Amino acid sequence: MDIEIKGSGPLRVVAVHGIQGTRAAWSPVAEALADAATWVLPNLRGRGAAPRPTAAGGYALERYADDLDDAVRAHCGGRPYVLAGWSMGVSVILEALRRSNAARPAGLVLVSGTPCLAQAHWFRQEGDALLREVAQRQQRLGMRVAADHAAVAATWQAIRGLDHRASLAAIAEPALVIHGSDDTDSPLSHGLWLSEGLPRASQYVIAGAGHSVLTENTADVARQIRRFLQHGIFPAVPESTHEN
Repeated sequence: MDIEIKGSGPLRVVAVHGIQGTRAAWSPVAEALADAATWVLPNLRGRGAAPRPTAAGGYALERYADDLDDAVRAHCGGRPYVLAGWSMGVSVILEALRRSNAARPAGLVLVSGTPCLAQAHWFRQEGDALLREVAQRQQRLGMRVAADHAAVAATWQAIRGLDHRASLAAIAEPALVIHGSDDTDSPLSHGLWLSEGLPRASQYVIAGAGHSVLTENTADVARQIRRFLQHGIFPAVPESTHEN
């Protein structure tokens, strides 16, 4: 596995990047919250030094969920942890939580995601035209450390028809949904599907922000996650009152 650890806070956060990202996508937020959590940042298969699938089926969302499960087992050791995802990383988390034997996190942070990849329309072409789209989106989102274009194209072809909306109601963990109001990759309506479909979700909308909130709105995102880690996951239990 290709995993980097950042921070030294008491709670573990396993953070998953998007379809074109690498673990570097979460680095600005992890550095801003190094005191609040220990960040486990994996590169999913086909990214960085992680293994590269030899067949198209290796890029299925189920296989990315396997990678996430491996990271949790290797680095959380039975301790409470939070799952955080950006863009496709949200879909990886939703897929992992659909499993009946899935380890359960203490909470979720879902950033710029969608529960319905079938309506995301990140790419529309095939073949060489798809590869050009991948390159154009990488430039538009300002990704300095990105997945190679062939891995992105194979991933999109494997995941583009998925829809997790029907499984949201079964996810009981507290969740923070962060979304940019001007996100054209995962429109705000997709964030609403998440916050309205998850039983214990709260939503924070960043006015004027697009899809790349981890890097373009780092301070705002970090502030909301810090508040969630401190108060949203393990809320204070009021002391019992006793009559004399």
